[in-house]
Amino acid sequence: MTVLLLRHGRSTSNTAHTLAGRSEGVDLDDRGREQAAALVERLAELPIRAIVRSPLLRCERTVEPLAAALGIQPVVDERIIEVDYGSWTGRKIGELVKEPLWAVVQQQPSAAVFPEGEGLAAVQARAVAAVREHDRRLADEHGGDALWIACTHGDVIKSVLADALGTHLDSFQRINADPASVSVIRYTPVRPFVIHVNHTGAALNSALSSPPPPAPSDTGEVPGGDAVVGGSTG
Repeated sequence: MTVLLLRHGRSTSNTAHTLAGRSEGVDLDDRGREQAAALVERLAELPIRAIVRSPLLRCERTVEPLAAALGIQPVVDERIIEVDYGSWTGRKIGELVKEPLWAVVQQQPSAAVFPEGEGLAAVQARAVAAVREHDRRLADEHGGDALWIACTHGDVIKSVLADALGTHLDSFQRINADPASVSVIRYTPVRPFVIHVNHTGAALNSALSSPPPPAPSDTGEVPGGDAVVGGSTG
């Protein structure tokens, strides 16, 4: 199965340079609404089977136009909600960069636990578990490779990508996930393949037109061997 990790469109908190976290009522701004509408042209021609979203308003607003165009009822999953930033929630980014914890978040995020909130390692664990569970469920339902969308938040997407890339969580700050960007992971019985990262351009059709990577038996790959199985990063 192939998941499109969609970050919500630009929000009022993004433009105010505050850390929205799980604050109630954070909506898309004008640019974010344009981005949400543009998703119909970018993605509607793809054979998308399901949309799973974070429960927060900005994700709901982001998938509304696409879900209506596809005739799909989005599924809400609490496990892909935004990070619980605790007492950092709602504060200005300019203030937070002066906090000692900020350096930990940037340099060793696996050790970062937000005051009165959660740790980034826990975020990765819950988000990866959710994505893989939905992936297995949809594979069973549709009998093979198909596309589905998980609409969530920047740090959540970066943590899932880090897992798929097989890199440590401490490297996840090297990954970008801009508002309304799409990152693509194809999960197989062998390993995940990262097809695209932070796509913000036109339609994704050409990027997803190739078949799933072959199984090891099709390539002659053996454990510890040098053969390279198909799949590319974007």
